[in-house]
Amino acid sequence: MPFDGRLLGGVSVLSAVIDAGSFARAGDAIGITASGVSRAIARLEARVGVRLLDRTTRSIHLTDEGRRFYERVRPCLAGIEDAASEAIDAANIVRGRLRASVDALFSRVVLAGTLGGFVERYPDLSLELITRSEIGDLVGEGIDVAVRFGEPANSSLIARKLAETRVLTVAAPAYLKKHGRPQHPNDLAQHVCMHFRDPATGRPFQWEFHRGRKILPVQPQSRLLMSDANTLYAECVAGTAITQVVALGVRQLIADGRLVDLFPDWPGETFPLYALYPSRRHQPAKVSAFVEFVKDAVR
Repeated sequence: MPFDGRLLGGVSVLSAVIDAGSFARAGDAIGITASGVSRAIARLEARVGVRLLDRTTRSIHLTDEGRRFYERVRPCLAGIEDAASEAIDAANIVRGRLRASVDALFSRVVLAGTLGGFVERYPDLSLELITRSEIGDLVGEGIDVAVRFGEPANSSLIARKLAETRVLTVAAPAYLKKHGRPQHPNDLAQHVCMHFRDPATGRPFQWEFHRGRKILPVQPQSRLLMSDANTLYAECVAGTAITQVVALGVRQLIADGRLVDLFPDWPGETFPLYALYPSRRHQPAKVSAFVEFVKDAVR
């Protein structure tokens, strides 16, 4: 017998009648008239091919066939109610498995060392952190949320901006000792520079310098193009070249004196951080909790 949604509706009405003891009280409980209850029971009996209820002016009783039928379907109704309760809880209770996709830079410089505290806060939650450059197919891969730097490409994903971090042009003291320090962004044409590949386009990120409303594009020459942020940072710290990075990634390196912010008087360029979701509707509590955790970690 193929599934018929009306069959499930009729079973629900039958359950209401059995619980209430009358068509009128069942109708009040589920929000329909007594005659509507009677018609629903008649359709259900026609669908299953047996009489389910014996009716008198004073009482309603299950027939033998109706009792056997109801004993079979009652556990299914209970399972549906339990499933609905779990779904409702998912919108309010942080639990279950959360699959989050982040890029390697964000994982290393922001999340590393903090994830234990996150799962400890939510003992009914398990976290699977997927680290990679590409967004991929969130829906097809069952990923709940992705966190990425940069403006999101046009897609069906829902994007929420979480923060903005400054773009810095940096070099190691060893590089500056050997090549001198550029005094203006245009001086970069005479320096050794290193580019980072935009994972969304496959091309190097373009260099710009912002101060107030002024935007200065610069196109330094480079024989080094990196797609791994860790390698880029290591080469820069080693004194290989000047590069551009997000401030989140080098705060400690600058504080330790291992890297130097070359143009603090050009502070205006920023790079956004986004959370990306497969859908805007009915976000589970586990996703909201992770996004708030990310925002706190960035701060």
